[in-house]
Amino acid sequence: MAIERVVSTTVSEDDKEEEIIEKSLRPTNFDEYIGQERMKKNLKIAIDAVKKRKASDDKEIAASATLDHILLYGPPGLGKTTMANVIAHEMGANLKVTSGPAIERAGDLASILTNLQDGDVLFIDEIHRLRRAVEEVLYSAMEDFKLDITIGKGPAARSVRLDLPKFTVIGATTRTGSLAGPLRDRFGMLHRLEYYNEDEIEQIVARTARILNSDIQPDAVNLLATRSRRTPRIANRLVRRVRDFADVNGDGIIDKNIAQQSLDLMEIDELGLDPADRNMLRLMEENYGDRPVGLNTIAALTGDEATTIEDYNEPYLLQIGFIERTPRGRRVTAKAREHLKKFKR
Repeated sequence: MAIERVVSTTVSEDDKEEEIIEKSLRPTNFDEYIGQERMKKNLKIAIDAVKKRKASDDKEIAASATLDHILLYGPPGLGKTTMANVIAHEMGANLKVTSGPAIERAGDLASILTNLQDGDVLFIDEIHRLRRAVEEVLYSAMEDFKLDITIGKGPAARSVRLDLPKFTVIGATTRTGSLAGPLRDRFGMLHRLEYYNEDEIEQIVARTARILNSDIQPDAVNLLATRSRRTPRIANRLVRRVRDFADVNGDGIIDKNIAQQSLDLMEIDELGLDPADRNMLRLMEENYGDRPVGLNTIAALTGDEATTIEDYNEPYLLQIGFIERTPRGRRVTAKAREHLKKFKR
């Protein structure tokens, strides 16, 4: 069984339980949403424009006012799902949530679409994993707000086109390249979520601690921010784990000393790397030196899935310059080798 990594950007069962208990961690409007300023400004303009058209005295303009479909993409853990919630809240719309793997058949999508109301927001996580037959149903639904379904089989089969309410699709993906061209073209707005800077992560750490009623000192906020891999999901997870450590091994106050002890226990170094990251880099260095190595070979060395390495390990390691991608594979950099010298086997 795989060991759950604290710095993993996947959503763990622990996160799901915490989300039920502490829903207030998720921002509900643009003012509460920290970071991604450029994206927020563009989305706010689009939303305000739609609201203005809906309030128009011209009934035809008001009836046709619909927010364009939005594609949010970027590494996991940066807030794509949270942004979908914010958009729906800012629009005053109902949010319907599903995911690509959950929609197995075209009929599943048809059921979802026919239950939407005018102005609803349909959020599809991992939209790149939609089946081709499902995608084809979604094309006309997104473009014309029509649903084409086939009734019957064989020679008696006939196609029926149903009208759908005006709705907005928000798709989230970590892999835009895996998205079919016709589907990608139907999104009116495409926004990439970038890694956060240290100041933004500090704000997120402080906000999370405040919501969890944890007393955290400024130097501890800074320390946790530097270990969060510039990712909000990891920052929130670290705050929860350090809070637990402070409650058990201290008086509940998170100071720099308590935070450092907790991070040492989790073996998270000053760059936010954990034993799994360092093990991957070390195996690449020991077996291939500065020669490039293929993704599937790295997966075989570490025992992880190739998609896990590509989606969750690689983006951050590329950002900090610890690996580089070449036409022949991935290569450990001199900067990474220098960092590994600090850790004994």
